[in-house]
Amino acid sequence: MRFFKKRTNIDFIGLSRLTGLVSIVLVVASIACIVLRGFNFGIDFTGGLLAEVSYPKTVELDSVRAALAQGGYPGSVVQYYGTSSDVLIRLSPTVELKPNEANSPLLAALQAAEPGVQLRRVEYVGPQVGRELAENGAMALLLTLIGMLIYIMFRFEWKFAVGSVAALAHNVILTLGFFSALHIEFDLTVLAAILAVIGYSINDTIVVFDRIRENFHLLRKHTVTEIVNISHNQTLARTLTTGVTVFLVLFALLFLGGEVIRGFSLAMIVGIAVGTYASIFVAGSIALELGLKREDLMPPKKEEIDKLV
Repeated sequence: MRFFKKRTNIDFIGLSRLTGLVSIVLVVASIACIVLRGFNFGIDFTGGLLAEVSYPKTVELDSVRAALAQGGYPGSVVQYYGTSSDVLIRLSPTVELKPNEANSPLLAALQAAEPGVQLRRVEYVGPQVGRELAENGAMALLLTLIGMLIYIMFRFEWKFAVGSVAALAHNVILTLGFFSALHIEFDLTVLAAILAVIGYSINDTIVVFDRIRENFHLLRKHTVTEIVNISHNQTLARTLTTGVTVFLVLFALLFLGGEVIRGFSLAMIVGIAVGTYASIFVAGSIALELGLKREDLMPPKKEEIDKLV
């Protein structure tokens, strides 16, 4: 079964001015949103108390919130995990809690409304641990981008390296901007998803770059712009098919996987959508803007080798 035409002839580079303008506007808007609005950091980064409780029957989240508010825990984040009788409770670090004494008052507050509730697990994350996690997460993102830059520089050429890392930074910034704009909770699963998006995006970009390098050797009569366009068209079906199959899995996780991995699924969906767009319109266009030439990827001539010897 074939979903795409055997051969397409889309002028991707001709669209680069329009797509470049769209990307610049989105990146600037994302950075402005991150700076002005910030993130809705989860308990992993802010610190606080995380509790898992189990009810003997289905429970309404509003009644759990009301019980916690009456027990002295206003503003708690309450959500289902697994089933409608299992509830995850997140308490703000502004609530005065002591790790060794938190269990009893919390359970007492819940049992005042439903005596059969059981406390399965309680974890306390201190503010210092949260800050260290945030700093380590930012450092992980930075080191990943630097590592990708060095890897592609050795495998291809510095113009490709700059183009691919700029595309990766574009993907990360837009995904972070999405979470900041919608004020969706940003926790460790979201950070893990962004690192996974970097890996997915760089693989997608390298497939295109490999095809460009092969075509530089095969298509001697075409210009550099034509070769980049041909390479994008040749890899388009593979790029879209891979993206669609990954989306099918991620949407299943988003709607059926429960609250625990919802942030991860959403970050992956946004990141891969942006990454697929960037591998087609951003990475190759930046390499061309940097002055990519046929000689950059051709082996040195025999006379040059002889001179070196």
